[in-house]
Amino acid sequence: MTDGTTNGRPFGDDISPALSCDPRKRVLFGSDTYFLESVEQLATLTADVDGFLHQHAALLLKPDAVVSRQLPTTIDWLAGEGFRIVAAERTRLTPNTVRALWYFQWNLATPERRRLADLFTDTCDAVVLVVRQDAEGAGVPPGAPASVVLTERKGPTDPLARVPGQLRYATGRYSYLLNLVHTPDEPADVARELGIYFGAALRQRVYASALSGEDRSARAHELGERLHTEVPERDLSFEPAAERLKRAVAEAGEALAPGAVRDELRAALLTARDREGYQRLIEAVWRAGLPLDSWDTVIVGSHVLPMKRKGLAPVLGGVSVSDWHHHLARSAVR
Repeated sequence: MTDGTTNGRPFGDDISPALSCDPRKRVLFGSDTYFLESVEQLATLTADVDGFLHQHAALLLKPDAVVSRQLPTTIDWLAGEGFRIVAAERTRLTPNTVRALWYFQWNLATPERRRLADLFTDTCDAVVLVVRQDAEGAGVPPGAPASVVLTERKGPTDPLARVPGQLRYATGRYSYLLNLVHTPDEPADVARELGIYFGAALRQRVYASALSGEDRSARAHELGERLHTEVPERDLSFEPAAERLKRAVAEAGEALAPGAVRDELRAALLTARDREGYQRLIEAVWRAGLPLDSWDTVIVGSHVLPMKRKGLAPVLGGVSVSDWHHHLARSAVR
């Protein structure tokens, strides 16, 4: 067996270098059903699939963005950065959707990170925006795909590494896990992720809307306002959530029968003053099976529990605008 083939036959399609500067990704996506179905559907709507995916990006506003009311901030930021919203729809991030979305990166995720993600990603609908870069003007790297530019300007996962001007700085620096927004890295990822978010009928509508090029900012605002009426607002700050969590654990513990479980919870409460203490508290809560508020558990847990498995690299890593400039110079893709 050789890389990408078996018995001389390829595993999948040849993916255009215009869609990714990562040869490994092009091999993997060539046999990825989400990518293939999405691209096949797009090809029924436009003859220039590569051009469409180069010019458009996608942005996911997760449930943490919904409850913290950061959709309007995001819409305004996009306009200020020269991105026009050309499609907007709701989606649901089920546990299976989340694992499909980060399939090539979650080999790094700890069990605690996966458990916390499952507690909040399916609490309400998320919003997907498809955006187009209006022009390559001042500050827009020539030739770089819209998805690569948007991902770089969005800012990093680490809240301490974000700087003013980045979207994740503007929407709030809460924690590594509660980063509110996600963007696909490259044109190929845009197609794959739209293949994950939507079934065929809704994806058809998304692609058709994006191809029309009309500004859909009003629809994005409408979706946000509707979600805000359905979902209570939440403060994602650590200190208030930690106090609420401790009160809830104390009340729940009083209702338990005397024994080892109640003793462990009481002991954990006494140590809940630093990172290790809060970690001990959440682990005790999980062992006791207490039905506590999901958001408070996620807010506290995302600050104190390990998020990354050490010593590993993602199956597919991120790419930068600089990576794409080198890629374009080498292969003259466009």
